[in-house]
Amino acid sequence: MSPRASFLTMAATVAPALAGALASVTFCSQAVAAPVAAPMATRYAIVVQDQTVLRAAAREGSPQQAMLWQGDLLEIRGERMEHLQVYDHRRERAGYVRAAQVRRLSLNAAEAPQLLAVLRFLRDTPGAEALGIGYAAAYLKAAPAEALDAEPFDALGTMAERLARRASSRQGKAADAVLAAHLEVAAAYGVGLRSIEREARVQLCYDGQAFLRVLTLPATPEQQARAVLALTRDDCIEPTLPPLARVQLDEERAKLLALDSAELPETLRNRLRLRRAGVWAALAYHRSRQPEGDAAGAAERALQALAGVNKAELTDDDQTAYAEAAVRVNASRWAEVPRHPSRQRLTVLTEAGQPGQTCVLLIDRERGKRLAERCTYGTVWPQSAQANAAGTALALAVQPLPTWRELWVFRATPKGWTVEVLPPATGDTQLGVVEFAGWLPDGKRLLAAREAKVEGRFKRSFEVLRLDSLATEKWADKPQSITAFHRWQDAGWKRQSPILR
Repeated sequence: MSPRASFLTMAATVAPALAGALASVTFCSQAVAAPVAAPMATRYAIVVQDQTVLRAAAREGSPQQAMLWQGDLLEIRGERMEHLQVYDHRRERAGYVRAAQVRRLSLNAAEAPQLLAVLRFLRDTPGAEALGIGYAAAYLKAAPAEALDAEPFDALGTMAERLARRASSRQGKAADAVLAAHLEVAAAYGVGLRSIEREARVQLCYDGQAFLRVLTLPATPEQQARAVLALTRDDCIEPTLPPLARVQLDEERAKLLALDSAELPETLRNRLRLRRAGVWAALAYHRSRQPEGDAAGAAERALQALAGVNKAELTDDDQTAYAEAAVRVNASRWAEVPRHPSRQRLTVLTEAGQPGQTCVLLIDRERGKRLAERCTYGTVWPQSAQANAAGTALALAVQPLPTWRELWVFRATPKGWTVEVLPPATGDTQLGVVEFAGWLPDGKRLLAAREAKVEGRFKRSFEVLRLDSLATEKWADKPQSITAFHRWQDAGWKRQSPILR
C-alpha cells in the first residue's frame, strides 16, 4: 500500500472522515459528482462585508432580521431600490440586503475562471478566510468535474488552517465575536475544526480533509508539501490518544513525510526535514519499547534529518520549529548509541518489574554488590550511564515520554545510596531534555545541560550542580561562559549532543 493510501486509511479511523472533500457542502459534492451541464437559472449572492444587516424591507430603517458575515451564501429572489431580496437557507430567513455589500454569482462553468482568480487572491489574505472558503465552495460548484485539480483544495485547506490558528490565538472581545461568526460560516460549508486542550488552553485544528484531497489529485510539489506538513502537525495530535493509536499515527506520518523534496524550494525542504526529525525521534522512543523494534534505525534517521537542515535558509518562524525538532531528537538520541560492556566500577543493569516497568539496578562490579534500585515506566538508556572517578556517583538518562528525558543521579551518602531525578524544567511542559555533561575532578559537582519549552519559549542552560543537593551553583546560556565547561566537559557529550547545535 502506498504512503498516500495508507494515510487515507488511517485518517478514516483516527479523525472523523467526510465522504469526499466537504461532502456536507452542496457545492463541493455536486462538483465532484458531475460537471455542470448548463448555466443555472437560480442566482446567488455571497456576502463580502462583515455585519451586513438582513432587513425586513428595502429601507435602512426597517427591522433587522439577522446579522450576516463575509462568506454567507444567499439565494437571490428579487431586486428593489438598490437592495436584493434574498433568502438565507442557513438561518431560514428571508429579507433584503444592500446590493453593494454582496457579490452576485451565477455558479456556471463560464464563471469558474473568475471565481478561481478571486480565490487565489483571498487564499493569502489574512482575515478573509470565511469569504475565501465561500469562494472555494462556489468555484467547486461552478467548475466542471474534469477540470478540477489540487489548487482549490490547497487554497481551501490553507484558509481553514489559518482560520483555526486565528481562533486559537488570544483575541479581544470584538475580534472574538467576528471569529465566532467566521467559524460558523466555515462550519456551514462543511469545514471541520477540532478542539484540543493542551497546556491549560484550547487549540482549534483543521481536520485536514481538503489536504487529503490534494494528495489524490494532480498537484504541484509545493501543494503536496503543504498538504503533508498540514497533515503531520505535532500540535494537532490529541494528547489523550491511546498509545497503540499514537504509534500507528506516527508510523503513518513517517510514510507520508517520505515525499520526494528534490524539486521544492529550500524553505519547504527545511520544514519537511524538521518534521521528519521530530516524527522519527518519536518512533525511536516507541520502538525502544517493542521487543523487535528498530529504535537505533529510527534515531539515526531523526539525527540525519536534523543534520540536513540548512540553517542559513531558516525563516524567523522556522527558528522555533528548529529548536523544537532539536529537543525531540535529543530526547531519543541514545537509541542510536550502541550499548557496550561497562568497564567502570559502577554499572547499571535493567530487569523487568511490574507489567510495563523497567527496574534499574546499580551494581558495584568489584564487590559484586547491589547498591540501589529504582523502577520506572519510562525507557532506560543504560548506554548513557556515566560514573565519576571516585565511584561515588553515577548519572543515567531515563526517558518517560517521547519528548521528555530526565537525568537520574545515583550518589553515595552516609546513610547509603540514594537516587534523585533531575527534570529538564518545572511547570506545565512536556517538551524538554536534561543531560549529563561531565564530572568535576573534586567528585562533588557535575555539569548538566538543559533545554525545554517553557511558556511557549525555548530556554537552554548550562549548569554546574552540587552533587549533595543537585542545587545549581552556576549557570549560563552558553557553555563557553562557564570555565568548568572548558576544562571538564565530557568528550562524548560534546561530540553527540544536539543541544550544542
